[in-house]
Amino acid sequence: MGYELKSARYLARDVLRQALPAGGIAVDATMGNGHDTLFLAEQVGETGHVYAFDIQADALVSTRALLEANGVADRVTLLHRSHADLAEAVPQKADAVVFNLGWLPGGDHRITTLCASTEKAVLSALELLRPCGVVTICAYPGHEEGTRELDMLVRLVSALSNRQYNALRQSFLNAGEGAPECFVIQKLNSK
Repeated sequence: MGYELKSARYLARDVLRQALPAGGIAVDATMGNGHDTLFLAEQVGETGHVYAFDIQADALVSTRALLEANGVADRVTLLHRSHADLAEAVPQKADAVVFNLGWLPGGDHRITTLCASTEKAVLSALELLRPCGVVTICAYPGHEEGTRELDMLVRLVSALSNRQYNALRQSFLNAGEGAPECFVIQKLNSK
């Protein structure tokens, strides 16, 4: 079987596989149940490190269990705080920052990422990036706050200097209204 376009999350992971080196530093700005955190921990290998954020205690519990079951918990710092605190909480430059917006899968759908904190976190992530580092953002406009986040992201990403960043927006045109979209931002190598 050949390559299959599956979803915004799969597209983000394809980028991360190419951009995140072994020994690298990654940030999961929205850990959820830990699947992206685990993916990042496997990508950075034994000499890299991942910082993962979530405001919900249940997310930390499920993520810790997943990381321990896969033998990679020692390379991840779990942070029970908002991704808006990213600039203060991550002590080093990063090769990749991942956002998977919305709500905790299987959790309370009334608790979602919020436009204001997401904007602050994305701006902090861009500052945190090393040259050639990437930010991937999967946005879910299928709910009211998700639509606000998508609108904010389009404005923010469109306004980035093309001398400092490459910016891409990917959407599945035939997926219907509210389908997830993927943004990829790469910090250009300063010369």
